[in-house]
Amino acid sequence: MKSSEPLLFIALLPPMEVQNEVTQIKQYFAQNYNSSHALKSPPHVTLQPPFKWLTEDFYLLEECLTEFAKIYAPIPITLSGFGSFPPRVIYVNVIKTPELMEIKKHLMSHLETTLNIVDEVSKSRPFSPHMTVAFKDLTRQNFKLGWQEFEHKSLKFEFTVSQLTLLIHNGEKWNIQAEFTFLLSDKIGD
Repeated sequence: MKSSEPLLFIALLPPMEVQNEVTQIKQYFAQNYNSSHALKSPPHVTLQPPFKWLTEDFYLLEECLTEFAKIYAPIPITLSGFGSFPPRVIYVNVIKTPELMEIKKHLMSHLETTLNIVDEVSKSRPFSPHMTVAFKDLTRQNFKLGWQEFEHKSLKFEFTVSQLTLLIHNGEKWNIQAEFTFLLSDKIGD
């Protein structure tokens, strides 16, 4: 039997009403700037970039993420305005809160020590949380035009994320594979 190694990544997804708003912005970039690649995944904040994992070992990954999520309380997230990584990426800016920075660092460390999942690029640069609305197929010219339009636009959302989400690539787009609920509450000692 041939084993398969699909591409996966781990993220925080906003509530559906925020996803709908951000998806509208992605659709705007697809229609007006010919950049539709961002529509291949739900709006999210990446915590663990894409990695390959054997299908038959999904249970190990899911056990690891279940255990990890148990020790976290829901994560507060604030979206504020737009940012860019020239010359190709425009995103909704995510405020760097202590909770967000901590979960990113601990998740990457936990995955490395428990399952040997390592992203060398992420280890070598600081975490810049963001929610991509245009990238990859955004031309330099359209980046310039799109960034001029969005650089000073206001956007503000505050919400809490109650679970980690594992996404899987089906060859065309990213779909939710599993969710892992944060179980820690404010009271210690369950």
